[in-house]
Amino acid sequence: MCELKYSNNSIQLPECETCRDLGVIIASDLPPSVHICEITLKTHQRANHILRCFTSGDSNLLIKAFMVYVRPLLEYNCIIWSPTLKKDTDLLEKIQRRFTKELQGLKHLKNGIRLSRLGLHSLELRHC
Repeated sequence: MCELKYSNNSIQLPECETCRDLGVIIASDLPPSVHICEITLKTHQRANHILRCFTSGDSNLLIKAFMVYVRPLLEYNCIIWSPTLKKDTDLLEKIQRRFTKELQGLKHLKNGIRLSRLGLHSLELRHC
């Protein structure tokens, strides 16, 4: 197979496995897994900050903070990188599931019941 080498003014340009374009990480073989891994890392950190920094245990306040600071990262350009693998979908769902489980009085409930009580939908439904 012929491998192309690109150069600019006789300086060979380095090859890269991933590229960021408009905030979406695109891998050379085009799976969204690399992008999803970065999103989950960033959103887990933000969700943890919300849970640690807000002294109020008010679920409505915490959900609003989640919707403002975390969910946009989970949904940004999802049309382009829409997860097709179950493991990728589970990684994304885990963030919301873990956050809602930490809210006062909701830990013992199943995920579907927690979401309906909070007026949220699963991320998988929102990505369709």
